[in-house]
Amino acid sequence: MNFLKSVSPYIHWLPRIALASVFLYHGLGKFPVAAGLAQMMGMPVFLIYMLALVEVVGSLLILIGGFGPDWATRLGGLFFTPVMIGAIFMVHIKNGWNSINMGTGNMGMGMEFQFTLLCIALFFLIRGNDVKAVA
Repeated sequence: MNFLKSVSPYIHWLPRIALASVFLYHGLGKFPVAAGLAQMMGMPVFLIYMLALVEVVGSLLILIGGFGPDWATRLGGLFFTPVMIGAIFMVHIKNGWNSINMGTGNMGMGMEFQFTLLCIALFFLIRGNDVKAVA
């Protein structure tokens, strides 16, 4: 139990790294395929570039916030929130919850992963760097 208490002040890095790595990967991946993605989604290319930029900058803000600036953590959470709401309502909600594709026929396009990312983003937006457990 003492070991768990000793690492507790640093455990905020787990959701930070998880959230930032997902958005950094997908954000950077959008730049070289922006035109095709825009055509597939019926959106202007400019919006795809903006989305990619928001995802990359949001990732950096979440990581920078881990070193101290509360505003960076909250701003990163704010950047990701509308992105995930948009992903859920524009793409995933019509496929239900399941994103593992365990025989439901939705090809793994459900919203459980996006909902999880949304919840983590909202956590950082609302709590900022005050990630201590509430007694």
